[in-house]
Amino acid sequence: MIKNNGAAGRPRATGELLKIRRASLERFRAKVRVKKTRQNKNLASAAAIVLALGMAGAARAETAPVGVPDKSFPESVTSTSDGTLYVGSFNHGGVTKISAGKAEQLVKPGAADSRSTLGVLADEKSGTLYVCSNDISAMGVAGPSDVKGAWLKTFDLKSGAPKGSFALSDPKSFCNDIVVGADGTAYVSDSFAPFVYSLKPGSTGLATFATDPQLAPAKDGVGLDGIAIGADGNLYVTTFIPAKLFKIEMKDGKAGAVTELKPSRPLDHADALRAHGGGFLLIEGNGKLDKVTVKGNEATIDTIKDGLAEPVSVTQVGDVGWVAEGKLSYVIGDNKGKDPGPFKLTPIALPK
Repeated sequence: MIKNNGAAGRPRATGELLKIRRASLERFRAKVRVKKTRQNKNLASAAAIVLALGMAGAARAETAPVGVPDKSFPESVTSTSDGTLYVGSFNHGGVTKISAGKAEQLVKPGAADSRSTLGVLADEKSGTLYVCSNDISAMGVAGPSDVKGAWLKTFDLKSGAPKGSFALSDPKSFCNDIVVGADGTAYVSDSFAPFVYSLKPGSTGLATFATDPQLAPAKDGVGLDGIAIGADGNLYVTTFIPAKLFKIEMKDGKAGAVTELKPSRPLDHADALRAHGGGFLLIEGNGKLDKVTVKGNEATIDTIKDGLAEPVSVTQVGDVGWVAEGKLSYVIGDNKGKDPGPFKLTPIALPK
């Protein structure tokens, strides 16, 4: 700190010297006034730009986390172009719709003989909400009904009214996630059997689209999980345990070769997979949201965000990825019986 001793000990100017100093002072003050005026104009312009950018950003997406109904463990999240979010419930079943921060029950628990809801996907083109419904009572989660097996359920995207119900064929099947192609065909991943199913528009049942020994769940592991269609038109899938990435070639609506991709670093519990630009968004169950870039048979993994609370899924709205933090260890894992705290969907800025 510099101590200010005021004017004590300073000689006072008189006569011509005083006039010169006063003239110099006035010129200096004039320069300061001009400089401040320019600065104020620049600051005003900058403020206007910042405000405009802020308003544009606000119009694109939310910036604060959004709450999910209490004790309703989410397993998947999807969205529509207007920013509306849809989230299922691993334990309660049903689907909650969240718009402008307000949550409402779009699909009631147990509707159309649904049970625990996992993968959810909103398809605006057909006005359909696709939902994976499973009996997970063997995991200690009863769900809202006593319907056995694994099912793909469809509901009206606006009203939540039931549209269709399609059983997965294998007795061990577990409906995990969904993606819809440009022609309206839905593709479904099966975690407990080595199958990717397809449902063409107007079909009355699921067909086996692809199967391969590489897609089979390992002993004490979990197989197919996330599913997405790449910019190259091929189908991409993850396996949860062990965590792997695969490409399933698609040509003329038919499956081709299945190839395991080599990631740039080891993956941990590879979960949801969503198309993003020319690549993908990937959820790792150990707390990460990643950007995946595929070139040939290699996949570059860049972590966008770490430290998430047991994330399970992601959906993109504008420049923001909304991540569902499932905390499933509190319902079927080591933390079962403990308080998981509140549930939320977390917004994360996405790279270009």
